[in-house]
Amino acid sequence: MNREAIYSDETNQYLTPMEPEENQPVSIMLRVEKDSHAIIHLVTVDGTKHPMSLTKKGQLFDYYQTTIQLKENTFSYYFSIEDEVGICYYDKFGPSDWVRPQYAFRIIPGFSTPDWAKGAVMYQILVDRFADGDPSNDVKKNEYHYICTQANKIDDWYALPNPEFDVAEFYGGDLAGVLQKLDYLKSLGVEVIYFNPIFVSPSNHKYDTADYDYIDPHYGRIVKDEGDVLPEGCYDNSQASKYICRVTDPENLEASNQFFAEFVAAAHAKGIRVILDGVFNHCGSFNKWLDREGIYREDKGYAPGAYQKEDSPYRSFFHFYDENGWPQNHTYEGWWGHDTLPKLNYEGSKELYDYILNIGRKWVSPPYNADGWRLDVAADLGHSPEVNHQFWRDFRKAVKEANPDAIVLAEHYGDATSWLCGGEWDTVMNYDAFMEPLSYFVTGMEKHSDAYEPMAEGDSERFENSMKHFMTRFTGPSLYCAMNQLSNHDHSRFLTRTNHKVGRAAQLGVEAASWDINIPLYKVAVLMQMTWPGAPTLYYGDEAGVCGFTDPDNRRTYPWGRENRPLLDYHRDAIMVHKCSSALRRGSFKFLARGKDFISYCRFNRVEKYVIAANVGANTLEVDIPAYLAEVTDGDMIQAMVTNEMGYSIMPTKHKVEGGILHLTLTPYSAVVLKREV
Repeated sequence: MNREAIYSDETNQYLTPMEPEENQPVSIMLRVEKDSHAIIHLVTVDGTKHPMSLTKKGQLFDYYQTTIQLKENTFSYYFSIEDEVGICYYDKFGPSDWVRPQYAFRIIPGFSTPDWAKGAVMYQILVDRFADGDPSNDVKKNEYHYICTQANKIDDWYALPNPEFDVAEFYGGDLAGVLQKLDYLKSLGVEVIYFNPIFVSPSNHKYDTADYDYIDPHYGRIVKDEGDVLPEGCYDNSQASKYICRVTDPENLEASNQFFAEFVAAAHAKGIRVILDGVFNHCGSFNKWLDREGIYREDKGYAPGAYQKEDSPYRSFFHFYDENGWPQNHTYEGWWGHDTLPKLNYEGSKELYDYILNIGRKWVSPPYNADGWRLDVAADLGHSPEVNHQFWRDFRKAVKEANPDAIVLAEHYGDATSWLCGGEWDTVMNYDAFMEPLSYFVTGMEKHSDAYEPMAEGDSERFENSMKHFMTRFTGPSLYCAMNQLSNHDHSRFLTRTNHKVGRAAQLGVEAASWDINIPLYKVAVLMQMTWPGAPTLYYGDEAGVCGFTDPDNRRTYPWGRENRPLLDYHRDAIMVHKCSSALRRGSFKFLARGKDFISYCRFNRVEKYVIAANVGANTLEVDIPAYLAEVTDGDMIQAMVTNEMGYSIMPTKHKVEGGILHLTLTPYSAVVLKREV
């Protein structure tokens, strides 16, 4: 038998319906080579065999089908294909001589992910660094003290971040700036904005929330501006300062929430959805519940924080302990030991537990109507796996009841299977099955630029095996809305990774991030991103050529007026190719052929067949690709897009398939997307 011809997956092409309800029948299909005359069974993981019948004969393949009556539990299965030569098993990883339960297909009855998120083009924005639309809400120099420094306003928008420590340096970006750039985002092809945190916080990254109920007025609106900045060198935030007046004044807080509601309405009017960042594992030491800095004063209507008084109503929100003679209320658990990031104590407070669930509901409900949550360090929440999983089950239920179309998307490194069983997260930021394998294959670089592995660069076998293994951890509904990023706020910019420089800005210097970059190679990665299963997600400025080592250098401002225009145009056209194709958004995926520095794969459904080929090396390659595995018969395939060292093109050039084989010449650092419509 031709094992490479065998195929099935969890898309609606082979599983109908793709997202079945509990106790619903489903139709499951398997593809084999034409006239195989095989005996085929669908086999459950407990060994039960379900015979499959030949239901369709095509030019190249036969299609076998069976119907399964689901119950309430997860249904796991693989296939057995037996002919006169022997028996082969087929699972999510591919054909095998033995049964591999760990790679079984999985159907989770009753589990679905938002339809709008599958294959959606997302765009991540760190608000302070994107665009300053309202200078009146900018943080002022010496407005307050945070950690080891006083707040500082950077007047030069194009100045690079302090490579050592820039957490209290602000450039003035705000929601008004994003609002003014919605037409730009729409023209780029963006369908979803993912915001890094925007709730009240003293830092520029805002992963240290001070108040979950309000948008930070520095990002929203300041309608009441009173108070003085701190004297130079003063570390006492309890003194009158603009920060205290701005972020604790009810008028500013309400005005900022109202502005956010207006922003979401404006984005929705342009067909752009909005995802918020939920930092619920920990808060900030500035948080009104802890109030280590003493800014949420009782004379301003706030209850005392747990750091200020032991009888605070928020005492149980944190885990306090006595150490080295400190008063009990001054020692608390910090996330990874950081005292500026106190860990929230869900085991100790039902009030806290319920409060955060209400926050989950609040922001996806009217009048705000956000479209879901990205959950920061979601696996760390709580002090035990039991509490963690129970909380996320309750959080999902609360969010989906408030807005059934909202997404619950978690930050996670490693195997997320236990959270992707239907009752907790919809999907994850896709490190294991996208960013990391792609970074190593294209550049040989670790995602922080902390290591270079020359042997990994161009190793297509390692790339394919890594991708196939980690993609099996997802069910179809989760895979097709997974956030596929090349860069983000935690890792070096992908364009910088193409220069093979190991280290960080503090050691190498910020200028080194732009030295010896390989733009043609970066464009190959972008084209793979736009043709890979999942939601391609741009990190603001990547499309304009922004470079940067890992945090904080990766958080440079968007270079308005100084964009790399050819690269920007390239992104716009690559996004168009993705958005115009049902197969690239939600179609089946299969690897085709590989070699040193070379990989090819296909995306296909009943009406569109795509073949994608990439050369990440410095030499021209002659390659033969089995296009018939993409269900392409002899004839012409039309070029949808090509990129190489000379530039790129979307001219519809023809490429001939003969005997089911597509022969291509791939010049250095090139990729091509070819299409056949039925």
